Amino acid sequence: MAACLPLSGDPNPSISSDPHHKMVKFCRPTFSDHISSIPISPNPHKIQDSPPPPPPCSDSDVWLKIREEARSDVEDEPILSNYYISSILSHSSMDRALANHLSIKLCSSSLPSTTLFELFLDVLRDDGGEILRCGVRDLRAVKERDPACISYVQCFLNYKGFLAVQSHRIAHKLWSDGRKVLAMLIQNRVSETFAVDIHPGAVIGCGILLDHATGVVVGETAVIGNDVSILHHVTLGGTGKDSGDRHPKIGNGVLIGAGTCILGNIKIGDRAKIGAGSVVLKDVPPRTTAVGNPARLVGGKSNPIKLDKTPSFTMDHISHINEWSDYVI
Repeated sequence: MAACLPLSGDPNPSISSDPHHKMVKFCRPTFSDHISSIPISPNPHKIQDSPPPPPPCSDSDVWLKIREEARSDVEDEPILSNYYISSILSHSSMDRALANHLSIKLCSSSLPSTTLFELFLDVLRDDGGEILRCGVRDLRAVKERDPACISYVQCFLNYKGFLAVQSHRIAHKLWSDGRKVLAMLIQNRVSETFAVDIHPGAVIGCGILLDHATGVVVGETAVIGNDVSILHHVTLGGTGKDSGDRHPKIGNGVLIGAGTCILGNIKIGDRAKIGAGSVVLKDVPPRTTAVGNPARLVGGKSNPIKLDKTPSFTMDHISHINEWSDYVI
């Protein structure tokens, strides 16, 4: 049974003049089922690499931009006003909005949104802001690299690749702090909801684009660097029943095409490109292109063609590959 209560626990002077704000009502289950959260220590798993280029604006500017876009969308589609108010405009900060949105997406009849909201908000606030900072870089990555992304707010609300990565960051924090049962539960709900299966033990950097995202599978000991773009139906998997470190390590600025399988504890070098449909079983040097099944280096192993641009930024899936193929249409 749920009670609809006026929003009073999240004062936000910045929206007090918003005509929609006075209409806000939050529906939350009234039963007491909250999980008490163990204090969370800083995440020990951080990918060390050269610093990213200076952002065009601060994290707070992105949140303000999201709110501005939400108001514009409400003006264009008044029928969505309640949705935008409860998802964006009623929240004073991005961490609250993200925790609320993920909790609603991932809840179930036996796992209420209130339980997940408190858990997610605790994690987001107790990690020193690292998850949120990476989330902002992810938002920028989607907006800059995906021509189908029309606004930050659309990515925040509707792009399941973005939402799956943020959910994974929370699950990974819990996993790192020994709360593995909760971490695995979140992984399961993400898999069921978004069709993205990332083990909570996997380490993922910042500035990540999961384009379309459906069918992405990432194994327990996989590592994904910063500024990586991954298309749908990509597997970063193992090769058998061996335990221990058994999954791929993806460098910074890598582009992985749709339908690719990268298997085993191998290294994909920084700024490399993997063509769609490839099966990669061996290391790929930095700034090279690998394509095929089994994958081969474009230009040959002894003198592969070197890429002069970061493929995850350009999202160019065909440069040099056409020259490599001897198949003519």
